[in-house]
Amino acid sequence: MQPNVLFFVTDQQHADHVGYAGNRVVRTPHIDSLAEAGSWLSRFHVASSTCMSNRATFMTGRMPSLNKVRCNGVPLPLEAVTFVDLLRAGGYRTALIGKSHLQGMSTEATRVPRRPDDGGDAPPPELAEANRSPFTAEDYGWEFRQRWEQGNRSPVPAPYYGFDEVELVVGHGDRCTGHYEDWLRAKAPELAGRRGPQAALQASATGLEKMVYQPAVGEDCYPTRYVGERTIAYLRRHADGHAGEPFFVQCSFPDPHHPFTPPGRYWDMYDPAEVELPPSFFRSTRDQIPPLRLLQRDFENDEPLRRWTFPFIAGEAQARECIARNYGQITFIDDVIGEVLAELDRLGLRENTLVCLMSDHGDWMGAHGLMLKGPMQYRDLVRVPMLWCDPDPAFNRGEIDALASTLDLARTILHRVGLAPANGTQGRSLAPLLRGEANRVRDRLLLEYTTQYPYLGFDDVVAVNTLLDDRWRLSVWEGCDWGELYDLREDPGELRNLWDDPGHAGVRSDLLLRLVHEMQAHAERSPHPLSIA
Repeated sequence: MQPNVLFFVTDQQHADHVGYAGNRVVRTPHIDSLAEAGSWLSRFHVASSTCMSNRATFMTGRMPSLNKVRCNGVPLPLEAVTFVDLLRAGGYRTALIGKSHLQGMSTEATRVPRRPDDGGDAPPPELAEANRSPFTAEDYGWEFRQRWEQGNRSPVPAPYYGFDEVELVVGHGDRCTGHYEDWLRAKAPELAGRRGPQAALQASATGLEKMVYQPAVGEDCYPTRYVGERTIAYLRRHADGHAGEPFFVQCSFPDPHHPFTPPGRYWDMYDPAEVELPPSFFRSTRDQIPPLRLLQRDFENDEPLRRWTFPFIAGEAQARECIARNYGQITFIDDVIGEVLAELDRLGLRENTLVCLMSDHGDWMGAHGLMLKGPMQYRDLVRVPMLWCDPDPAFNRGEIDALASTLDLARTILHRVGLAPANGTQGRSLAPLLRGEANRVRDRLLLEYTTQYPYLGFDDVVAVNTLLDDRWRLSVWEGCDWGELYDLREDPGELRNLWDDPGHAGVRSDLLLRLVHEMQAHAERSPHPLSIA
């Protein structure tokens, strides 16, 4: 009998901001119960540390360089085959509740500069890009905030990347829109216009008023509550009308992504003084590479945040405050997960449901003084929570200390339910790890990152390619003669960059060759060559 799959996704959650991983402050009893009953992968990494790229990798089992979502703002092509498409074709009923982010959320003009041309008349719009299927707002605008804010309530066409049913939350914090906004307006119309920092009940005491505030929208009307409530409603409908069919439900929370806006009692649930900052926060590591030097200069000059998605270096009080509010967001998510799991039990569905949890990427959360996310591939950013709680006890082994990637999940889920992947699906099935038949399924990981716009001292977007193995992390920045090399065994905090160290020249050379080999191994293999019978 094929198992149901309930897959929880959080947004921008640090791997250690859960109780089961040893965090002594944040309370996540329901998430911890899944880890205790199932398996948790302590060295699970993203394929790309940006929302859209990693979510597209999850859905397709293909690296960003192949799935085309190289950075935020580039939608996943509608012709892409997702593992959810394959589940649906295999008899699963499929639903997405919450944040999708497979398409862009903003219609603002791109800040990516166009490459210089050789002069002459511009090509017609349909020939302006390398492929003849341009991304249009009509086909790819379903997650634009502006579309929902302007009252466009056209049904999202199904299947949407394989999902039969879609209930979207678009955005972050208390300012989300999408189907959530319809729900909010029906439930508490007076709150629809009281959102954002200007309507805050309380705000940051450390100068981050737009980043950290208690929203006027309370617990019962906050997006986290919506995602849980609508997931429970779906499970009830399924139990009433389709109990004999398997389901795949992605329950996707827009938190704990910044802004850090825990509502109600979650706002001050944690005291910033109790927060433990990472050791690298207190170490002088901010001159390792030019982007960090630039951010350190901004911090010393008290420069204002240039853009809310930009990384920044925080003072100690700011870092503690952000983390404490982040903990509040996470505990709220945990409470809602507990409600969903309780309903799964009440409906009698738990005994045949695989329950998973991951985050789309991490957050530095004070590592090296940094907050948020960006191209610096420190482990605090690229390592995320990953839980697998299976109705088959053979898959449940507690902590699994082995390298694994978002890239592996599509193949693993399909393997688990007895379906073959599409040609061109990358990654490796984690089933041998989960069943205890192997200590590892891979000995290295490839990570890709492309900046969304020119920043951090660059005049153009820049790509970062990273090779990660059991001991080393090597990162190569496009067009730069400097790079990063860390001995993770001797230096787990990535405090000493060995790129220019003469004693590690041989290691660097060897890892550069391995990086090239890994990029070759992840080249396109689809489609199969055409043959005529």
